[in-house]
Amino acid sequence: MRTRHIAVAAGLLGLLCVPAHAEARDISRDTLATNDGWASYGTGTTGGAAADDAHVYTVTDRAGLVRALDHGSDTPKIIKIAGTIDADTADDGTPLDCADHATDGYTTKKYLAAYDPRTWGSAKPSGPQEEARQASAARQAERIVLPVGSNTTIVGLGSEAVLKGASLQVKNADNVIVRNLDLRDAYDCFPVWQPNTGGLGDWKTAYDNIWLTGATHVWIDHVTASDQGHPDAAEPTCFGRNYLRHDGLLDITNGSDLVTVSWSRFADHDKAILIGNGDTATGDRGKLRVTLHHNAFTSVVQRAPRVRFGQVHLYNNRYEVTDGHRYSLGAGTESAVYAENNAFHAPGHIEVADLVKSWNGTALHQSGTLFDGYPVDLLAIHNAYNSGSERDLTADVGWTPTLHTTVDSAAVADRAVARGAGAGRLS
Repeated sequence: MRTRHIAVAAGLLGLLCVPAHAEARDISRDTLATNDGWASYGTGTTGGAAADDAHVYTVTDRAGLVRALDHGSDTPKIIKIAGTIDADTADDGTPLDCADHATDGYTTKKYLAAYDPRTWGSAKPSGPQEEARQASAARQAERIVLPVGSNTTIVGLGSEAVLKGASLQVKNADNVIVRNLDLRDAYDCFPVWQPNTGGLGDWKTAYDNIWLTGATHVWIDHVTASDQGHPDAAEPTCFGRNYLRHDGLLDITNGSDLVTVSWSRFADHDKAILIGNGDTATGDRGKLRVTLHHNAFTSVVQRAPRVRFGQVHLYNNRYEVTDGHRYSLGAGTESAVYAENNAFHAPGHIEVADLVKSWNGTALHQSGTLFDGYPVDLLAIHNAYNSGSERDLTADVGWTPTLHTTVDSAAVADRAVARGAGAGRLS
């Protein structure tokens, strides 16, 4: 009997404990599962899974990452990021800051003095300081913009892989995977002032943590995207507006198509996800097909997501709404958002009606929504309480998703996403 007890105990130990020398599963050749969202459509998304051994890289600094990306080449490649990589560094690894990029006499003080609306008026900035800003911005872009080519997989190793100060740009590329990576602080040293004859104007920034433009078959999974390190809330007010340093966390624009974003975390940011960049971009019709599932949106002010034109399936996501919130779901021109079984959490002064905004949109499907644990109808409440400046939305978006994993109840997904979304949580 004692022998049997020992054997049972040993078996349990084997189930519960992992030997110290055991290695984490190699995820670098994983491909997107069948039916896992729009990115599984047609040829599916395999990233760099076909890479030969000569094109599998483990990188620990910017120089190694740039070499592995190979100027956005289409050669199948797998890039594993180990530890923290700071993109804003010199070729020898020396950290750079905004002063290192400034050129041609640019300073923030001079720029603000030159284009103060009280003296400059509402015209678009031009002249020596704007030219110096553009030249300085180009110098920064050379460091932090990282082009990603077709047939590429970028994965973080372990639970602490970080890429900070970078803008990953997937431009006119196909078949790309980005997984298990903490993307922080795509910081713009040189925002441009955009006057507005009808109001205060605003600061325009250049960099998204990830920008898909003309990209197809892209899978983004277990990524964390945030401003960590330099929150815009800590920036000063200039010309009566927050001196923004960040654009989007993830922008999907310019005819991008067949994208799945899963088990990722978007946090502590103003404009999270933009799908479709213009009301007049009619070439986007039939494109911008995106699936967003099992993602966490935490302290995001707006665009979670904002959609134009695209057929977007939004299911099993978790929203933690905080002060400063403007809206979560933005229904834009010709958008067709199919939202089901999403869970929202909010402080008492935020109403259900605050969650949806119509930006020239006409339709939104919603079902199975929870708000602080209670079932709500986002569509009915939006239509009942909109101020009259927005049109009512109908429920018929003209399509029903067929490419998806199991759609859990909002309550079940809520708990799973709280535990499992984001970088370093990939099992």
